[in-house]
Amino acid sequence: MHIESIFNEARKGSIAAQKYLFDKWSDTMFLLCKRYVRNREDAEEVLLDGFYKFFVNLRDVRFQGEAALAGWLKRIMINQCLMFLRKKNAFTIVAESGAADTPLDEVALSRLSASEINKLIQQLPVGYRTVFNLFVVEGYGHIEIAAMTGITEGTSKSQLSKARSMLQKMLLQKETHYEQRNTQ
Repeated sequence: MHIESIFNEARKGSIAAQKYLFDKWSDTMFLLCKRYVRNREDAEEVLLDGFYKFFVNLRDVRFQGEAALAGWLKRIMINQCLMFLRKKNAFTIVAESGAADTPLDEVALSRLSASEINKLIQQLPVGYRTVFNLFVVEGYGHIEIAAMTGITEGTSKSQLSKARSMLQKMLLQKETHYEQRNTQ
């Protein structure tokens, strides 16, 4: 079935069409939620809340293509994640003194899988992780991040810098552990 006709049916309240859209995008959107919300159950809650908001507001949306629809859903999910973090008071800005730039070891980075890199990102404090995801993964600018999160543009830049520094330190520690394992 063509996505526009599924969209139109979902707008009219068709459960089958809504289920199709949910099945089509739920895995991708769950991974997006998981990038912001560490706990699996919380990520599932955010996902369901986001899809609820998506379906409730679907009747007010004009179909402009599958990519536009997926982009709108993604934006809803990101906003739901940010609201969840605010509600839980989990989005606190962490100050780390001495977060100097550490040189990135390209060899160490090349040894990591996408899953390992994601695990490192998940270890970041919530503020760092959120700004890092919004800037690096989602492609938002600092002005947009500031508006979305309620922080200043300068704080967004600082959190990103500190997130990168912390990731580089974790990467170096992982590389040291990798080298020790292989020399024994």
